[in-house]
Amino acid sequence: MRAVLDTNVLISSVISTGVPHDIVVAGFNGEYQIIVSVPTLQEFRDTLLKYPDRFHLDQDEVQQEVETIRYFAEFVDPDVDISAVADDPDDDKFLEAAVAGDVDHLVSGDTHLLDLDTFRGIDIITPRMFYERLDL
Repeated sequence: MRAVLDTNVLISSVISTGVPHDIVVAGFNGEYQIIVSVPTLQEFRDTLLKYPDRFHLDQDEVQQEVETIRYFAEFVDPDVDISAVADDPDDDKFLEAAVAGDVDHLVSGDTHLLDLDTFRGIDIITPRMFYERLDL
């Protein structure tokens, strides 16, 4: 199984335990393949750096989190521009990575993405739904 995890899932996995954390650890353990692109990983990094008081991570700690994701994830280079999220076009980068990575799931807590339900055969689901689909 292959999946793109959006920024809110990745950040939740870093700052607390629970389902998002368990999902990322499952990816690290080879239960499925985490797929990222440069823009999706950049947003993860930028968001963690933008709110140091909220996430309680300094620049070195953020870099360590990014490097950990980079180590375990497969990078894709999207070659198709997608414009499917009218209310938040910035979310299109996750669809682009999902299509380029030929993934089964896009995992998100973002209603703009979840409202799509599916996109080109890719299920867009919550972290809880994805966790339940993992055979752990």
